[in-house]
Amino acid sequence: MSEASDRRRRIKSIIGGSAGNLVEWYDWYVYSAFTLYFAPSFFPSDDPTAQLLSAAAIFAVGFVMRPVGAWIMGIYADRKGRKAGLTFSVTLMCAGSLLIAVTPGYDRIGIAAPIILLVARLLQGLSVGGEYGASATYLSEMAGKENRGFFSSFQYVTLISGQLIALCVLLGLQAVLTPKDLEAWGWRIPFAAGGVLAVAVYYIRRGLAETESFAKAQSAAKRGAMAVSSGWALFRHHPRQALTVVLLTAGGTLAFYAYSTYMQKFLVNTSGFSREAATEITAAALFIYMLLQPLAGALSDRVGRKPLMVGFGVAGVAFTWLIFRTLETTTSSFVAFLLVLAALVIVTGYTAINAVVKAELFPAHIRALGVALPYALANTVFGGTAEYVALWFKSQHLERGFYIYVTAMIAVSLVVYLRMPDTKHSSLIEED
Repeated sequence: MSEASDRRRRIKSIIGGSAGNLVEWYDWYVYSAFTLYFAPSFFPSDDPTAQLLSAAAIFAVGFVMRPVGAWIMGIYADRKGRKAGLTFSVTLMCAGSLLIAVTPGYDRIGIAAPIILLVARLLQGLSVGGEYGASATYLSEMAGKENRGFFSSFQYVTLISGQLIALCVLLGLQAVLTPKDLEAWGWRIPFAAGGVLAVAVYYIRRGLAETESFAKAQSAAKRGAMAVSSGWALFRHHPRQALTVVLLTAGGTLAFYAYSTYMQKFLVNTSGFSREAATEITAAALFIYMLLQPLAGALSDRVGRKPLMVGFGVAGVAFTWLIFRTLETTTSSFVAFLLVLAALVIVTGYTAINAVVKAELFPAHIRALGVALPYALANTVFGGTAEYVALWFKSQHLERGFYIYVTAMIAVSLVVYLRMPDTKHSSLIEED
């Protein structure tokens, strides 16, 4: 195969894999974007903070299934192929989205409503748990050595795009529907659309090419030259790498969810902006943040992964408190936008390259599981609970305790960044 043909094949596969990733994350983030509107349907209460707290609890519980999904589908992707794992994950996401779209409210079926919502969110948690590892591994293995940081950064481009599209759908519905209509039935539209799009992605992913890394690992496994992927094999043979993934993820994922999904609620519930203004501020900042990901990924291909992660750690520790503290009293939408964007610029040092860093730590036969399971464990404990912890601190009139918590966890990850090797120079992805 010529160099030009090989590059076209890689780009086609990366685009196909990224498109599916976008729809998966859109379906995941629609829940967060529309919480302000559907929470009253499932959790009747006179206290808006209590409604948000209940919805955030289910958002957090959805993360509990992510390690399970990472374990099951990480092993599946290592044994059956990256393409097979990606196809399986989008099937589960489709089921969860459609279930939320058609579930009646509390006023019609009582306690069954939040129970069904929980089941749907658990299905989506399984899906996303498997999606991250399979997608990170697929993109990292498909990218060539010299551009691995750049191409793998598109995992977060599509992740952020999914979140951004969810917010844009919200803005569109806010423009054409009244708040009453949005709360009554309008919030169901984005969940139904996500389910339909997931069906289309299923067929796209069935046509993806498999990676050379998986093909070689599969051949070696058939000869008995290496152990098959399993949770036991991961923690027995690669404990240091697994712990590294957990600790480098902890601060990064908490900062990401604090600066992005929770920020929309913070702007309404603390800063005092309207729901529409908070959505516009968050969407504008996320759009620029999305564009920064491939730039940071390309930079890591030149200077290494470590400087970017250390930069995030230092800036996150130095400025998280200041950003949130200033946002408390900000009344200008433009100032709020600049502050939210500053926070997202800081976390770019983690988000743009975290997928490739994790993939470069593991050999091919256990790479999908190695990327997915430790990440999912850390993401469940720190990322999935970010909104709930923030709202709990607020309910106890100790809101600034959350700022300290985020800063402290970024500091823990910073220590790991300083001590770990630069995976650009020690990568275990052997294929170019």
